[in-house]
Amino acid sequence: MAHTAMSGTGTTAGDDPLQTAVWRLRSRGCWTDAAALLASRAGAAPALQRTSLLVERCLFTGEGWGEAEDGLRTAEALADDDDDRGAAACERGQLAYASTVLGVRDRADEARTALGRAAALLAPNAPGRPLLDFRRGLIAEHIADSPQAAKAAYRRAHAGATAHSDPLLLSFTWRHLAGLALRDGELAEARHGFTESLRIREELGYLVGTAPALAALADAEPEPEATHLRAEATRLFRLLGGVPAWLAQHLTPPPAAAV
Repeated sequence: MAHTAMSGTGTTAGDDPLQTAVWRLRSRGCWTDAAALLASRAGAAPALQRTSLLVERCLFTGEGWGEAEDGLRTAEALADDDDDRGAAACERGQLAYASTVLGVRDRADEARTALGRAAALLAPNAPGRPLLDFRRGLIAEHIADSPQAAKAAYRRAHAGATAHSDPLLLSFTWRHLAGLALRDGELAEARHGFTESLRIREELGYLVGTAPALAALADAEPEPEATHLRAEATRLFRLLGGVPAWLAQHLTPPPAAAV
């Protein structure tokens, strides 16, 4: 289920009105509008944040590759220290990963190289390190088909997200660790992880990530609960205009009367 691999960056925005507006748009799948709010801001940090939004849009929608590449080149040009350069390399790796798993173009080697560069640039305790670890887990799981390496990377990311108080990233690490548990037949562990992921996303108001979390939990639940979860996931999926696009193949359409 390679298309379930998504990026997780940042969380809610605190008291900054701009960041609050960006989060609200992002959480509803309005990445273009969120990125536009940052377009007039100078410096490496806004460029990196804008790039991360455009890269996430690619993974959720399968569209916008050219704009993401342009934003990434700008972020790379503005990066003026190792943290910024490492963050930009991490985004390049994620964009190449997305292109590969969505079948747009095989860029697996570029993804590995970029994430390796990010690992060399980011200090072990850098704020961007947990996200890098998570993305290296995605490569291990969905490109290298190495679940043990993926589990180790996800666990590092999970510990780092806890240490850096990044609940959104935790929702991703919980979910992907649960997916590996489900793959191994560990149903109780899978249900716990999927439930935690869903809880966090609902608490954060991360609407665009809630349908995938519901669908994932459905895979670990017995009937009739599984059908109820998939129906709710389908409702949210349609409410958001069919985003994330890759989720469609994992949802069973509800009866016509419920549409």
